[in-house]
Amino acid sequence: MQLKTMTFHYILLLLFALPLIKTTSISPRKQAESLIKWKAGFSPSSSSPPSLLHSWSLTNLNSLCNWTAIVCTKTRTVSEIQLSDMEINGTLALFDFSLFPNLTHFDLGGNYFRGPIPSAIGNLSGLITLDLGNKLYKETHNQFSGPIPDSIGLISGLQHIDLSWNLLEGKIPPSIGKLRDLQFLDLSYNSLNSSIPSELGLCTNLTYLSLSYNKLNGELPLSLSNLKNLVHLLLSNNLFIGQILPSLVSNWTKLVSLYLAINSFSGTISAEIGQLKQLQDLSLYSNKFSGEIPQREIPQSLGNLSQLHILYLDQNRLTGEIPQSLGKLTLLQELYLSYNHLTGEIPQSLGKLTQLHELHLSDNHLTGEIPQSLGKLTLLHHLHLSHNQLTGEIPQSLGKLTQLQVLSFHNNHLTREIPQSLGNLTQLQLLYLSNNHLTGEIPQSLGNLSRLRELDLSANNFTGVIPRISGMLDLKLLSLSNNNLTGVQFTIGCNTIRIAHAHKIRGPLPTRGIFEKAPTSAFVGNYGLWSHADGRTEFKSSSTHSKRANKNKVSIILYSFCGFATVAIAIFFFLMFRKKSTIRPQVIKTSQNFESFEAMILQEEVKFTFAEVVKAVDDFHEKYCIGKGGFGKVYKAELQSGQVVAVKRLNTDDSNDVPVINLQSFQNEIRTLTTIRHRNVIRLYGFSTRKGCIFLLYEYLERGSLGKALYGVEGVTELGWPTRVKIVQGLAHALSYLHHDCSPPIVHRDVTVNNVLLEQDFEPRLSDFGTAKLLSIDSSNWTNIVGTLGYMAPELAYIMQVTDKCDVYSFGVVALEVMMGRHPRDMLESQLLESSTSMKGNADLLLKDVLDQRLEPPANELAKAVVLVMSIALACIRTRPGLRPTMHFVSQNLSAQSLPCLPEPFGMLTINKLLALQN
Repeated sequence: MQLKTMTFHYILLLLFALPLIKTTSISPRKQAESLIKWKAGFSPSSSSPPSLLHSWSLTNLNSLCNWTAIVCTKTRTVSEIQLSDMEINGTLALFDFSLFPNLTHFDLGGNYFRGPIPSAIGNLSGLITLDLGNKLYKETHNQFSGPIPDSIGLISGLQHIDLSWNLLEGKIPPSIGKLRDLQFLDLSYNSLNSSIPSELGLCTNLTYLSLSYNKLNGELPLSLSNLKNLVHLLLSNNLFIGQILPSLVSNWTKLVSLYLAINSFSGTISAEIGQLKQLQDLSLYSNKFSGEIPQREIPQSLGNLSQLHILYLDQNRLTGEIPQSLGKLTLLQELYLSYNHLTGEIPQSLGKLTQLHELHLSDNHLTGEIPQSLGKLTLLHHLHLSHNQLTGEIPQSLGKLTQLQVLSFHNNHLTREIPQSLGNLTQLQLLYLSNNHLTGEIPQSLGNLSRLRELDLSANNFTGVIPRISGMLDLKLLSLSNNNLTGVQFTIGCNTIRIAHAHKIRGPLPTRGIFEKAPTSAFVGNYGLWSHADGRTEFKSSSTHSKRANKNKVSIILYSFCGFATVAIAIFFFLMFRKKSTIRPQVIKTSQNFESFEAMILQEEVKFTFAEVVKAVDDFHEKYCIGKGGFGKVYKAELQSGQVVAVKRLNTDDSNDVPVINLQSFQNEIRTLTTIRHRNVIRLYGFSTRKGCIFLLYEYLERGSLGKALYGVEGVTELGWPTRVKIVQGLAHALSYLHHDCSPPIVHRDVTVNNVLLEQDFEPRLSDFGTAKLLSIDSSNWTNIVGTLGYMAPELAYIMQVTDKCDVYSFGVVALEVMMGRHPRDMLESQLLESSTSMKGNADLLLKDVLDQRLEPPANELAKAVVLVMSIALACIRTRPGLRPTMHFVSQNLSAQSLPCLPEPFGMLTINKLLALQN
């Protein structure tokens, strides 16, 4: 009996000692040999310095613990492998996981590792940190593919997992719920396409959970309510549906960041969010939330989020009033509520948000007066209240907002005079007050706004004279149309100024000395601005006929004839040289490192490699081409991950514009374009370069281009008049945003029906920024001829100076094409041959005969909308750029809350009558 007892204890002792025996049997030498074998499988990368792992050598086997990136235990076995950011090109296929049971940290982040994650990774039983991810916007990036292995659940001690920015697909393994010590989990920027497993709710120690930018779907499992230690929860850019249930939110009381944007969450915004008192960042934009913003019921209110720094609720379907309780968010820096259906008045309590930098309330149905309390927001940079139904006067207190850069109140019902106190806003760059009911004289104090670039006071009831504005040295746009002004009283010198739509001003304008210090180039594209040889300039009103104008009438005709002849000759040579040029490939070589520079600047929406794109389109085989344009082809790339992207290939052999620019400058411009955030502008993910070509990478929209819809079956069955008006409005908003809300302004330069893409609901998205140019305030912005024939502004052929009026012309062409159902070629030719304000060849044409004959003529309010679109489009294609409206003006008028009455019955309206509507 005693022998049996001894035998049992001996066997038990052996069982407990087995792991120790196994560990001690793994010698440092075996680990060193294994690491050398793994290293032998690494491929040389374009920039990987092999000397970094020079110590990993057979001649150095006994010094394993002194190798680069290796840390050992006291028993001299490997405990850490730290290879991050070494630009290693390899796989995990030759890594023997079974030899490293004591490994606690395995960090391969920021390299070129590829292939699957082997299931043998489960053998790393002692692992605490697993980092196979990548860093945002780094050129070096791993591309692990395939599924996340279920065996990861065997590593029970894991606390930190980073697999972000790879090509992983499939499901989140339920076995991950076994990792009870897990604190950090980042699976973002992959192509995971399952629902969230309920087992994830067992990881109750999680403080950071990021699943953003995948294709995850379904509803959020209720088990996530168990994650009571969460500090950061990021679920943006997925396909999640359903409601954010109160039982979920109420337990996340430690949350500092909650990102749920760009999904399909619905229902109301849970009032339980008001319990998240540590919350600093709340992003819910671009969902399908409806109902009211949670009100003041304490503690169930947004007003309890006293630590909140940003609140993004824009682009939803929110109704009701803005709660007064938002005034409790005293640390708030950014508040976005635009593009909803909010009603009621702007709460006075918003004046308590003294840390606020940006306040966006535009495009709602807000009423009442602008609160005087907003004058307390002295750190405010942007104040957007446009496109509402606000009444009353502009508060005097706004003159205290001395840090303000943008003030946008257009398209409201504001009355009374502009307060003199606005002259204190010396940092102001954009001031938009158009389409209101403002009265009185324009205050002299506005002349103090020395940094002002755009001033739009059009469509009001201003009287008196235009005051002295000599301090506005940077002014680029002064729009005063549709007022009751009687003259001017100033003589100023400035760099550049475009006085848009001043034809309603009554009384004489000064004929000499207004712009005496302005250079000749300042007046290119402006009608009525004459320059003297000695540098002096004069402004001639289009409504005032002077002797000088009559004397030069013959000269105008001659200049016009020469200009139009130049257009024809330039276009001819442009077409010839596109086919025969042998000079441009040599010019390309002047761009430093053009061939060797291969980079990708990525937006947060997606992560993939250029090599994967090339593979997906079989090295740009014609069968993947879905469109062709003047500057390249567009390909549809279905990546292995399941994601679909559009790729614009700019062959620099065929482009005048790309090769001569500095590549670093081009990179900076793409960086700017990737920051664009507007519902009517396509998302540009970034670019890559290869063998003399530049590849622009966009999101892919299944419905395709406006041209495809217009000339296909959809042109009749789905593109009715309301949809066409909506498309034109959206395109106008996009261009207005690029021209007037971006700094520096962006000119697209290739606006065509094929470069406007459509979402499922026919919301337009302006795409293809291959020829876009950022306008420098201090530059003349000269360029080579760019764009698509039939859409290019005529002045580009002989002036070749980029201005936003080039886009205005192209917009007019597209708007006409949308309404006519065909390209307005004859109308454009008639405009060129005749004066810029009439079309004698088309003057007597009835509007109803010009519109798309496949549709029934519009009636009632729809007829007014169509007439407005057509009249504005005709104004946009005027030959002289200075007589074209700005896109800001176009966007405002197309979105006016009340449409102008028709001057006569719709069936009797002629093209000439439409032209007169914009004169």
